[in-house]
Amino acid sequence: TMSAKDKISEAQQTSLMASAVEASKANERPDQPEVATALAKAPQPSSKKVAKGGKPRIDCVDGCRFALVMPIVIAHFARFSTKNRALLKLLTQENVLVGGFFVISGYVSGYVATKVGERKAEEKKLAQPELFFWSRVMAYYPLHFLVSTIFAPMFVMVERWYKTHWSTTAFRAFLNYSLLQAWFPKEAEIWNQPTWFLSALTFSNLTMPTLVLPRVAELSKAGLRKLFCGLTAVSVLQKISYSETSRFHSREIATTKPMYPLLWNLTRFHPFWALIEMTMGIAAARDVMLDGEGECRTKPTNPLFYFLASYASLALRLTSLDFNDAIIRSTLFVPLFTKFLTALHRDCLSESPAAITRFFGSPVMSRLGALAFPMFILHGPIGQVFYKKAIAKRLWGKAMPRSFFPVYLLIVLACSHLMNEHFVKSKRVQGLSARVAQFLAKRTEGMLQDREL
Repeated sequence: TMSAKDKISEAQQTSLMASAVEASKANERPDQPEVATALAKAPQPSSKKVAKGGKPRIDCVDGCRFALVMPIVIAHFARFSTKNRALLKLLTQENVLVGGFFVISGYVSGYVATKVGERKAEEKKLAQPELFFWSRVMAYYPLHFLVSTIFAPMFVMVERWYKTHWSTTAFRAFLNYSLLQAWFPKEAEIWNQPTWFLSALTFSNLTMPTLVLPRVAELSKAGLRKLFCGLTAVSVLQKISYSETSRFHSREIATTKPMYPLLWNLTRFHPFWALIEMTMGIAAARDVMLDGEGECRTKPTNPLFYFLASYASLALRLTSLDFNDAIIRSTLFVPLFTKFLTALHRDCLSESPAAITRFFGSPVMSRLGALAFPMFILHGPIGQVFYKKAIAKRLWGKAMPRSFFPVYLLIVLACSHLMNEHFVKSKRVQGLSARVAQFLAKRTEGMLQDREL
């Protein structure tokens, strides 16, 4: 039997571990790994990086997020930066790149909420599925709410200039603040257009603690690979269905409107397709987490090959194989980018990581990666101030010239840095978010569980 002193010590340890988990949840971004213990940031052998009660931190994922967000920021307003049609076709592929964000979100969720070397989920993390869900929503909702509220007068004023009925404006405000816009293809790009991503992400997070993570965690390596291939096939089938109705190629897609815009919005925005890509990310993370000793001793593939291959798929726009964004995203970019993440993961745990792994895990790229989420939320409204015709004409007399585009990018970076330092990383904001998540979890207890409400 344990002595009273041992029991007190055990209770203290349990309390400290619970506090660490809650603190990490409060600080967690929607696509950043959670780590309960302080681990060295420099790439080291896995035996030195793994500590009891924690997992190795995959710092290089931060840099990957910046490599995705910067081309997306450029793409949304690229037509104001150049008249070169070939360059426009190359730069305006944000609908391809955003698939990488869903994969990263799933990859990190799988890594955080399942066990290394075991076909099990982290029971403690998923014991309260409602809290798991609301904690993730409150990791990104505060910034969405703040930016939406700051720019709401601008959004509403533009709708008044276009003589939009007040009932329509109110409905769009409701969709924006409730993060339901991705379910409505006609309204998916309302107000701050890029936030449809958060709408789709919220639905996917709703399914994670009960329907997805526990089930995927139980699969063997063979099962995980079959799941990944099956999900890829379903995704490709839907994209072929859209393309057969509309068009397979992207001829002049950079300078003309898409055919069947509502069907296009259903293809690129619908939460179900986002869930598929997130689940693919989870399956990929689990495949690495189940590596045996033999696989750990094998020299990992250099991630550079998959990184270059995934981004090279964007160059098909300039060839006779210029398939539309949906086809490129599902058949090439997402599978190759996922392979890049798994190669990067294995390589960062090796004795001598490759140069690209060290680059993405460097302090500079980690800091830039921390700006990815604020940049994603802020670049749309800021771009509207300078480039949306109805607004820019009243403020500046006309849309800003092409020479101003680098200044716009610097403004987005500067505002994102300030928002990250003074809002996203604010302890008061994090504490409030954690309390709201706890409150909502209590009010919705049983919502995601098979029991009486």
